[in-house]
Parts: sequence; structure tokens; C-alpha cells
Amino acid sequence: MREDHDYPLAELTTMRVGGPAARLVTVETTDELVDAVREVDDADEPLLLLSGGSNLIVSDSGFPGTVVRIATRGIAEESVDSCGGAMVRVAAGEVWDQLVARAVDEGWAGIETLSGIPGRTGATPIQNVGAYGQEVAQTIAQVRVWDRQEEAVRTFFNADCRFTYRHSLFKGTDRYVVLDVLYQLEVADLGRPIAYAALADGLGVPLGTRVPLAETRRAVLEQRRRRGMVLDPEDPDTWSCGSFFTNPILTTDEFDELAERAAERLGFEAPGPPRFREPDGRIKTSAAWLIDNAGFTKGFGIPAPAALSTKHTLAITNRGGATTSDVIALARQVREGVEEAFGIRLVNEPVIVGEVL
Repeated sequence: MREDHDYPLAELTTMRVGGPAARLVTVETTDELVDAVREVDDADEPLLLLSGGSNLIVSDSGFPGTVVRIATRGIAEESVDSCGGAMVRVAAGEVWDQLVARAVDEGWAGIETLSGIPGRTGATPIQNVGAYGQEVAQTIAQVRVWDRQEEAVRTFFNADCRFTYRHSLFKGTDRYVVLDVLYQLEVADLGRPIAYAALADGLGVPLGTRVPLAETRRAVLEQRRRRGMVLDPEDPDTWSCGSFFTNPILTTDEFDELAERAAERLGFEAPGPPRFREPDGRIKTSAAWLIDNAGFTKGFGIPAPAALSTKHTLAITNRGGATTSDVIALARQVREGVEEAFGIRLVNEPVIVGEVL
């Protein structure tokens, strides 16, 4: 366990913004993680958990309490067979994309289209991380946590996690600290059926086709790089939290109202907003489409230090020297512009600490 004081959080987040942590504790084992959290709770001090920093924006004034940086490691194969699949327990601090790369190498299918997503494994159940037709809710068997309220280790099975689109039991609460995650992956040379049209096009296959895991990973990484969604220290388009807003999920009536407003704004001959039917009958549409058609095109804001990515309108980026206030101001401008244009209020995906959007 390592302790630092007045540590600049901008150095630990992919957006590269945020003031100092009054105290930063870095933990490398599960026992250290539990001990660090208990110590802060016993002292009744503010606590912020940080892992990869890819989904976190902290105010310019920093964090006045203790930031516990989760750097735990460990990938354990609990069982691997063709019937039950690969049961793999992963420490919360493991780098997510390294786990995906290993799964592809080992022939474990189910998370291959989640390649290139930054951050650590412990964050994936909180956000129900997903991309290109897959989400971790499809493969998580158990989530083991430290319950700060009960002061005990608890295990949640998949059905207990209340997974929905980019949400779970663990999101929006500071009660649970993820310790490790047990994934149940298919033992197979071919990935899960391709369920995302753009990925199928990139692979040159029809939707529903199963292709080799390595091919799927390469295609996903290629698409993500084109959109500035793979971290690159030389490319400011990747100095972001990835997608800043979630895709809205609307009732049929709400979507019809959106389509009508879009036709009035863009012309009845113009293509309408994308629609993707959800299992519960609601309709998911594209936040990127709403942002773009509200007038916030790629690169909007340049040469300001905070601007939309030149590759993808859904990413707010730090072009160099941006502050948290700059990022929040741009996010607020985009959100209000979309709401004025289409009547849809976008919801931020990253966690914002010490600021209000």
C-alpha cells in the first residue's frame, strides 16, 4: 500500500483534468483494498474509488478526502471445459483490454467485441460496459464486493445485479466496492454471432455470422481507432472519457415525437433518427446522431481546449490544457442544444465528482 498527498488527479484520468487528491492510497491486493476502505469509513472521511480513470471527471478543486486507487491484479481460471465454459475470476484492478486480449488468445468467447475499451475490470459491472452488440451482463456470473454498510464481503449472482443498459445495482451508490468479477465465457474458436451492423460490414459478413475471435478483435480495434476511442498519448481525440452521453431509450410515443421534430427541423426527405428496438418494446436511438443534427459537428469548439472529437461527435476531448470547468461547460452546451432541438435530455455516462452538469 502506497500513500501520497496532494496528488494531481489529472494524471490518473483519461480526460486529463481534475485537481489534487488530499490523500491518495494505492492498493495492490484485495485485503489492502478492504483495509483502506474500512480505515476511511472508520474515520468518517470522504472516499473516492479510482481505477483506470476512464469514466471519471473530478472538479478543478480536487477531492478533499481519500482517493483509493485500485491496482489489484489476478486472473484465475476456476474451471475450463466445453460444457460449462471458462469460469474466470478477475481482480478489480486488472486492465480490461488485457483481459479481453487474453480471452481471445485462450479461446474464450463472449467479450471479444469489448476490445479497446479503457479502464479496469472492476468498473465493468458497475456500468454494464457494452459495445458492438455485447455487454458484460451477458457473461458475468458473479460480482464479489465489500459492502460498506454491512461491513462484509458479499457475492452477487448475475440475476441479483439488476443489469440494464449502462446501469446496474452498483451504479449511483457508494455502498459497494467491487473486489473481483467471475466471468463465464464460452470455450470456442469463433466469437459470438456478430450483432452490430457496422462491425458486420467491417468484417464483410452478414449479421449473425460467427468469425474467429482474433478477427473480431482486430475489426473492433480498427473501428474504435477510426473513432478516436482507443487511447493514444499522441492523439488528443483520445484524451476523453469515450462516449460522454448514453444513447436515449424512449417509449414509442416519445420516439414518434422525436421523429416528428427531426422531420420539421431537417426536412421530411432527410433520414430520421436511428431506431433500435429494445427487448421491452422501447426504442433506443443514437446520442451521436442527436448531437450532430443539433449542430454540434465533429471538432465543434476547436481551437478551445475542450472540444468535440474530430472523429466522433459523442466524445468530448481535452485538446491540451483544458480544465474540468471547460469540459463541463461544453457538455452543458451540447446537452442543452440537443434538448432545445429535439426535446431529448441527454444523460452523461462518466461519473462527475465535485461538479454539477
